[in-house]
Amino acid sequence: MKRLAADGIPVVVTCRVLKIARQPYYRWLDQPVTTAELEQAYRANALFGAHRDDPEFGYRFLVDEARAAGVSMADRTAWRICSAMGWWSAFGKKRSKNGKKPGPPVHDDLVRRDFTAQAPNRLWLADITEHRTGEGKLYLCAVKDVYSNRIVGYSIDSRMKSRLAVAALNSAVARRDGVAGCVLHTDRGTQFRSRKFVHALGRDGLVGSMGRVGAAGDNAAMESFFALLQKNVLDRRTWSTRDELRVAIVSWIERTYHRRRRQTALGRLTPIEYETIMTTPASQAA
Repeated sequence: MKRLAADGIPVVVTCRVLKIARQPYYRWLDQPVTTAELEQAYRANALFGAHRDDPEFGYRFLVDEARAAGVSMADRTAWRICSAMGWWSAFGKKRSKNGKKPGPPVHDDLVRRDFTAQAPNRLWLADITEHRTGEGKLYLCAVKDVYSNRIVGYSIDSRMKSRLAVAALNSAVARRDGVAGCVLHTDRGTQFRSRKFVHALGRDGLVGSMGRVGAAGDNAAMESFFALLQKNVLDRRTWSTRDELRVAIVSWIERTYHRRRRQTALGRLTPIEYETIMTTPASQAA
C-alpha cells in the first residue's frame, strides 16, 4: 500500500480493493514493524515448522533444522523463542502421573494382534530400533510384510526423525507392486504420527493402523525381527563407527535373513523362497 500510495494511488482506493480498513494501515505507519521484529518472526516460524514435524526434538535440534532451512540464529536465541512459545521436546521433561498422556493415535488398530496375511502386500509392520556406536546412536526403521516375513523396506540414519520413517516407507513402496490398500501397522511413535508420514501413507494408498500405548504385544511380530537383529548383529561386537554398523545391518538383512535363514513359520523356507514358491510370477515383488 505504501508503494502504491507513492505512485499516486489513493489509500482509500487501495483499501477498498483489498477490503481492509484504513485505520490499521495508518497505525502501522506510526509504528511500523522493525527489521529486528521481522527477523524474529522468521526465526520463530522456522523453529515452529521443525517442532511441528518432529515434536520430540529439543531446541538444539530445532535450531539445526532452522539453519538447514536457511534461517540462522544462535542456540541461545532459539532457546529463548522456544521457551517463550512453550515448544519443548515431547520427551524432554519427566511428567507426573497427572501430566499429559501420550499423543492420540492417528489411526485405529485394524490388526488387533492378528499378524497373518493371505497374500503379499496385505499387511505390513513398521518399527524403529537403535544401537550405540563409538560415534553415537544409529537408528533403523524397518517395514516387514507379515505374509513372508520379508523386510520390504528400511532406512538407516544417525537421527530419529520423521524422515527416517518416511524413507523406510518410500523404500518399501519402491520395491513392491500393488501396495494400494495395504495396511501398515505401527506403534504410536511420533515419527509414525507425524504429518509427513501420514501424508506419505495417503499418497501411496496405504491404510494406517496403530496399536495401544505400552502394549508391546500389539506389534510383537515386528519386535521378533528386531530381537533376531539384536542377537545376530547389534550385540555381537562393539561398533566403532556408524558406517561400520550400517554395512553390517544391510548385509545381514539382504544376505542372511532374506536368503539363508529358514523359518519354521514359513515351512522351513527363507522369506525369498517362500514368496517365490507361494506366489505367482505376476504378484511377486520386484
